[in-house]
Amino acid sequence: MSLLTVLMLLPLVGALGLFAVPGENVKAIKSIALGSGIVTFAVSVLMALRFKTNLSGFQFVESHSWISSFGIRYQVGIDGIALVLILLSTLLVPVVMLASWNESEGGRWSSRTYYILMLVLETMMIGVFAATDVFLFYVIFEAMLIPVYFLIGGYGRGERAAAAMKFLLYSLFGGLLMLAALIGLYVTAEGQIGGTFDLTTLSHLQLNSLTENLFFLGFFIAFAVKAPLWPLHTWLPTAAKSATPATSVLLLGVLDKVGTYGMIRFCLTLFPHASHTFTPLIIILSLISILYGAFLAIGQRDINGLIAFTSISHFGFITLGIFAMTSQGLSGATLYMVNHGFSTAALFLVAGWMSARRGSTKIDDFGGLQRVTPVMAWMFFLAGMSALALPGLSSFVSEFLVLVGTFTRYPVAAIIGTTGIVLAALYVLLTVQKALHGPTTPGNENLTDLGLREKIAIAPVVILLVLLGFYPTPVINQINPATAQVMAHAGFSDPLPKAGK
Repeated sequence: MSLLTVLMLLPLVGALGLFAVPGENVKAIKSIALGSGIVTFAVSVLMALRFKTNLSGFQFVESHSWISSFGIRYQVGIDGIALVLILLSTLLVPVVMLASWNESEGGRWSSRTYYILMLVLETMMIGVFAATDVFLFYVIFEAMLIPVYFLIGGYGRGERAAAAMKFLLYSLFGGLLMLAALIGLYVTAEGQIGGTFDLTTLSHLQLNSLTENLFFLGFFIAFAVKAPLWPLHTWLPTAAKSATPATSVLLLGVLDKVGTYGMIRFCLTLFPHASHTFTPLIIILSLISILYGAFLAIGQRDINGLIAFTSISHFGFITLGIFAMTSQGLSGATLYMVNHGFSTAALFLVAGWMSARRGSTKIDDFGGLQRVTPVMAWMFFLAGMSALALPGLSSFVSEFLVLVGTFTRYPVAAIIGTTGIVLAALYVLLTVQKALHGPTTPGNENLTDLGLREKIAIAPVVILLVLLGFYPTPVINQINPATAQVMAHAGFSDPLPKAGK
């Protein structure tokens, strides 16, 4: 059994262990769940230390026959792109568990059910980034909907049932398109190289232009829903407003990355010619997402809605970097996935603490928090500055790489995308001014600042926001060989410098 499989099983073992704990012993349930998350993160760090950046292809590979009659296998392995996303996932799970210690109480079901759902979701998050059998990826991709649906519908707030159903329906629609494309891919492969779902083998499949375009659209639309990319984004603001802060962190910080990861791993790898064909359209959609998300974020009065629309704008940058078809753009997009996960986690967690103390999610109700709760205000300020890509914080490096990588091939698109940075300054600074500064809003005078548990929970996220802003090299060193391999296999290359330059 490979270390990668062990990593996938650890949260599941923790979830099974919770069944042995009496339901009324909530403290023990929380402690076991948190311990399971910490152990899983420690093992993921061990795997990262054993990962060799100088090797091509997948590492920690394991393959076993699953449904032999259809060539379906349990087949896993990771490259640098999958590795950094798995590390993001395994870190955020214990962070949100500690940050939202009392969040499971008051839900439709017990605290034990809540933590079982969280741990099962963690297993699936690791598995979806590790799967190298396309059918296995699809199964996990769809199965992830189940714990998220129950986390939103069972433990959310407001119109949580409607939000959970909207999330499910959108995701199922995209999943059905992917399934149709997957079946077509298998049938085509059976006639050429034998029935298989192995990613590497399928990447050498010969497809005519129409067939490849149709298969590409089946996969891409599913990933665009998950990402989410305009105009398939409308489920996200509703879900973000209704989900708990912990669920929102995992939803926007990790699960949405499955969409952009899928674009790199499957769209570019399996359908390189179709990726070229649809690049102009996807760049237009990315730019619309950047500007649309930013404009709507400016007008938001609900703090969770603000974070949701900023994420739509940020995912536009990520998709732009992917389909710029340059090494800088692709590396920047992958790094952006990681950095966005941390900045979004910080925003949602601090916003959740602010809302819990104030009893409101309205931005106007948080006036003057800098005077009353200075530590909490500073945490929100740092997270906001990272969201607008302030130099010295992590998002700046990734956003810079995306725009530079895009400019070398699509200068007009890069210039339009840069407008999103200006708009980001507006929606972040306006929110900081309203929520943190100015006179103290009546009702905020006696709010309590962050406690020790909350400070410990947010500390690793804030440290990484700063550390990766000044020294992103360790992550970039993991990413670059994998992105170079994706580009080489798909037949992409960086534009040559113009004569005289």
